[in-house]
Amino acid sequence: MQAAGPLQAAGPLQAAGSPRALQPAVLIVDDEPDLAELLSLTLRRMSLRTRTATDLLSAQRLLKVEPFDLCLTDMRLPDGNGLDLVAWIQENRAQLPVAVITAHGNVESAVRALKLGAFDFVSKPVDLGALRKLVDSAIRLKAEALEQTQESSSSRLIGHSQPMEQLRELIARVSRSQAPVHICGESGTGKELVARLIHESGARRDRPFVAVNCGAIPTELMESEFFGHKRGSFTGAVADKKGLVQVAEGGTLFLDEVADLPLHMQVKLLRVVQEKTVRPVGESREEPVDVRILSATHKNLTDLVGQGLFREDLFYRINVIEMHVPALRERPEDIPQIAHAALARLARRLGGRGQSPTQSARAPRLGEDALALLCTYPFPGNVRELENVLERALTLSVSGVIAAEHIRLRASARPQAAASLAEESPSALGDHLEGIERGAILQALEKTRYNKTAAAKLLGMSFRALRYRIKKLGIE
Repeated sequence: MQAAGPLQAAGPLQAAGSPRALQPAVLIVDDEPDLAELLSLTLRRMSLRTRTATDLLSAQRLLKVEPFDLCLTDMRLPDGNGLDLVAWIQENRAQLPVAVITAHGNVESAVRALKLGAFDFVSKPVDLGALRKLVDSAIRLKAEALEQTQESSSSRLIGHSQPMEQLRELIARVSRSQAPVHICGESGTGKELVARLIHESGARRDRPFVAVNCGAIPTELMESEFFGHKRGSFTGAVADKKGLVQVAEGGTLFLDEVADLPLHMQVKLLRVVQEKTVRPVGESREEPVDVRILSATHKNLTDLVGQGLFREDLFYRINVIEMHVPALRERPEDIPQIAHAALARLARRLGGRGQSPTQSARAPRLGEDALALLCTYPFPGNVRELENVLERALTLSVSGVIAAEHIRLRASARPQAAASLAEESPSALGDHLEGIERGAILQALEKTRYNKTAAAKLLGMSFRALRYRIKKLGIE
């Protein structure tokens, strides 16, 4: 490459309106001329335009004046490092995917880059095949409109409470990355739905989404199910078989209830996540794989790590970004909207089983007493339990209105005040919900010794939103 100061153009820049001006542009930030040349040649063969900067300051100067579709930066730069550039891009060019080049085996740097918002990473020596896949995914992602991401999340995540709005925002952000995401939350909160929305909102939306229940596969079959096997590798292996990891090639692998993986499988999964390779049973060589890992569990992985039941190294690799799906009792204001949507869905299902259009139009509605009762129940089974309760109520209602008497709740979880509250005015319901919210905020403040920033994080809301709620509720 011919030296041209800190800023270099790989190939002449085209005038606006020319065919080449429509080509996606990639900024390469690296002070090693040989590597920069190799990356530029590879990307130009993919019909991409490239620009090269040799240090952090030059890269920032280019990013301020030219539009790019991807930034590819080395970790070590003469005046800083790639992490500084990742942080700067997140602050100033949040819609631009940025990938980092790390030293071989430097997992800590890769994880730090992903936590800061990097799209993905590649290790030295650079595998050109892996690089092409990364660049292709990033360019497709940049081409997607952010509005489509927001519409996808809004149309299927029901509720407008603060926790749900923050969850939508986080889905929009992580969908622009390739970082592993761990989704935590109680059973029945919709963790798989969140995983699907992340997949459908990102660059891999046209590739497979493979969901695996880690607790449902027999231990002796796990390795073959996950990684595949070669013919004759064990009794019954009559043909080559692809594993679930290979089936998800180019797409997303969702590991539901990942805490149920036995330790020997955790070791093998760590290599898939860290090295992006897989070895089928009976095969002597590893195969490269390109999958994004999403995981979920209702258990506390931190506690399991402390007990020696979950590997700490795997925990940090799959928990690069953590998402909390709120329990239904944490957002009681969403119950009416969720209930009405569930009833409409159940009515359509019943209509598909032989009901006439007239019958379907007269689907039962929730009476005020029934809705008040639902809003005071803690729903230990979350949204899934609410849907089951409504389905039973539909079978009991014959008048067209679901009343409190049709609602069957678990006595052990039902608040004592629920029955009396159902007979009171709507204002009593509002007061009760404010009481629940006040209690949750006070508990968070006490846990964090009244550190409002930490309390907001614990509650899953922004500092500004917490400050507003504290003022509204009169909490000192």
